[in-house]
Amino acid sequence: GMVARLKAGVEERQKRLQKALDVLRNQASNLDYLTRKIASSQTTWLVAGLVDGLDQRYKAPPIPAEFTIIATDGSHIDVDRHKSTRCYLINIGTVILHYGASPSATLDSFPHLYSGDEDLVIVPTGVKGREQPIEGTLLGIKRSVDECHQLAELAAELTQDSPTLALLDGSLILWGLEAYPEFVTEALLDKGFLGYLDDMRKLNNGKKLALASYISFSRSTDVVNALRVALCPHDPADCDHYCPPNKARECDTVAGVQDRELFSNLLGQGERSALFISQSSIVQKHYGVHQV
Repeated sequence: GMVARLKAGVEERQKRLQKALDVLRNQASNLDYLTRKIASSQTTWLVAGLVDGLDQRYKAPPIPAEFTIIATDGSHIDVDRHKSTRCYLINIGTVILHYGASPSATLDSFPHLYSGDEDLVIVPTGVKGREQPIEGTLLGIKRSVDECHQLAELAAELTQDSPTLALLDGSLILWGLEAYPEFVTEALLDKGFLGYLDDMRKLNNGKKLALASYISFSRSTDVVNALRVALCPHDPADCDHYCPPNKARECDTVAGVQDRELFSNLLGQGERSALFISQSSIVQKHYGVHQV
């Protein structure tokens, strides 16, 4: 029955998680080999780039006596194709929290209605006849850019000298742009999102500013995929060449395990893992010094 299947599924998942933890610890002493194998392999899934190890555990540093948190998050109302007037609304909420001897909190909201012709489409520079409407998924990306813009402005306006953490909601990687023409990526990422990251990076010359984003209940498998490369008997791994559909694979023994499950079992309260780099094509091609 269903209960028996669920129980069997939990047991199988726990078995795969334990296998992943064992591989993680075993490969930690063979990092140079795994780094080389990852670089030379051809896989059908994203694999994390290794930086300083696999199973490292770093305790959180002491909390400063004075520090500030700034954050932005937004919502939007999409274009309604059934209405005669085309427009969309983006609302950005901002938070400034100062901790220390004189704690304070400032919360704000900034709605913006976009209705001009130049607001509703993206057009390539110097090329006529091509345009990309800003709606649906692309409007969500546009909102992420606006959130980053607002965060950069918050950071620039800070008057405190205390360390500051700037937070965005969601990923710093604008994955959705991979589905759009290059001129859209240039407008929203190169001249938009990354430009605002540049602004915040320059602020570090005079301020102690750190930037991060937060994803709750992440389904990432990039680190587990690195373990799959380690398990592969072929060197380099080549999924399309060696592993036809429906063929059992060595790496399937950890398939389905998510990175958050792996590190929830590895890390203690307040600890962080080693650093890992995204090897997605959009990061490698566009992000440069802002590599995630």
